[in-house]
Amino acid sequence: MDETISIKGKFRWLAQVVLGGLLVILLSIHLIVNHWVAPQGLLTYDDVVRYYDYPGIALMEAMFLVIVTSHCLLGLHSILLDLNLRPFALRTLTQFLIILGSITIIYGVYLIIKIM
Repeated sequence: MDETISIKGKFRWLAQVVLGGLLVILLSIHLIVNHWVAPQGLLTYDDVVRYYDYPGIALMEAMFLVIVTSHCLLGLHSILLDLNLRPFALRTLTQFLIILGSITIIYGVYLIIKIM
């Protein structure tokens, strides 16, 4: 096995683990604030706007978006690697996942900025 592939695989695995740990923390905060503390079990738009007035909340929600998107797409990429696709197909699908993740994050950050 090529040593470069092994290092890339180790990095992807470590990134997946670290992102998963951060995801548990941020998901817990998200669930508590948006579903358990909210009066009706879900924040209204006005509640969300007030919530974003607290310092650091928009940054935390943006981090949550980046982490959940990255964790998800790394997992999908791992599944593609397990399928032993041809190099061209794997490269094409990898580029598609990168584009999809970038669009998702850009759109999500745009929405966070619009709410603020």
